[in-house]
Amino acid sequence: MLLPENFEPLVCAPADCGEDAYWFLFDQRALLVSTGDEPPVVPVGAEPPVACGQQQFVGLLAGKPCWAARVDSAQAPEAWVFEGLRGLFNRLHDDLLAVAGRAIQLLEFQRTHRYCGVCATETVDHDEGRGRCCPACGETVYPRIAPAMMVLIKRDGPQGRELLLAHGSRFPTVFYSALAGFVEASESLEDCVHRETMEEIGVKIANLRYFASQSWPFPHSLMIAFVADYVSGEIVCQPGEIEDARWFSLAALPDLPHRLSIARRLINATIAEVAPDHPALEETALRAMQGPLTSA
Repeated sequence: MLLPENFEPLVCAPADCGEDAYWFLFDQRALLVSTGDEPPVVPVGAEPPVACGQQQFVGLLAGKPCWAARVDSAQAPEAWVFEGLRGLFNRLHDDLLAVAGRAIQLLEFQRTHRYCGVCATETVDHDEGRGRCCPACGETVYPRIAPAMMVLIKRDGPQGRELLLAHGSRFPTVFYSALAGFVEASESLEDCVHRETMEEIGVKIANLRYFASQSWPFPHSLMIAFVADYVSGEIVCQPGEIEDARWFSLAALPDLPHRLSIARRLINATIAEVAPDHPALEETALRAMQGPLTSA
C-alpha cells in the first residue's frame, strides 16, 4: 500500500504537533476501528481509548501524530471492534489503511526482536527507535523487509492482448493475479523473475520492464513489479503453489486483485496500453473516489 502524500514518516514525534492523534491499536494483527461510522475510523484523541503496551510513533498524517500500540486486552470498548486489515479494504479510508500497514510492520519488528538473536539478551531501542541493539554483544538490527518480485506476462495474438493470470494456493479468495515470489539469497530481481516463472507455470519470458514497487504489510514485503513478454512453453502449474493459471483475453477477465494492490495497478496499466476504456479501469477509478480525510 502506498503512503499518502500528506504523510511524513518521521522517527520522533515533534514537540508541537498538537494534542489530537490517530491511534492505530492492534490485537494481534486486527485493528481497532469504529462500528457506528461509514467509513469506519480509528480512534483520535490525546490518549488511546484502551489500555495498551509501549507506544510506537509512526509519523504525521495531515499534520496529526500517528501512534501504534498493541492493546492489553482483546475486549474492544463499546462502539469499537477489532478487524483484520484485509477485511478493511474498500471500507477504511485509503490514507488510514496505508498508515495502518506501516504501523503493524513497526509493531511486528518490535515484537520479533525483543531479544538478541546472537546471545539472547533483551534488546533496547537504538538510533532514535529505528532499530534494536543488544547491550551485551552490540548486535544491532533494523526492520527487515523481504523483497519479492511480481511479473505480469502478456502476449498479443489474433484476438488481441492476452494476460497470463494465476490463482495461487494461498489466495484468501478466488481471484487471479500476476505471478509473484520471494527473492532468494544472492539472486537478482531479474533472475528471480525467470526462476519463479519457470517453477510456477513452466514458461519462458523475455523483455522484462520494471513497472513499480509497493510496500505490502502481509507481513513485511516489498513488491517489485515487472511486465514481460511470453516466449514459449505450455502452462504447467506448480503443485502446492498454483491452483490454476491460464491466458485471459481482455474481453473475458476473471476476478482481479484489489485496487490498492500493486498487482491490480500492474494489470490495469497493461490493459490501458491497448484498451483505455476497459470496464476494469472504470471500476477501479470509481472505487478509488474518496473525499479528503477528516477525523471524527
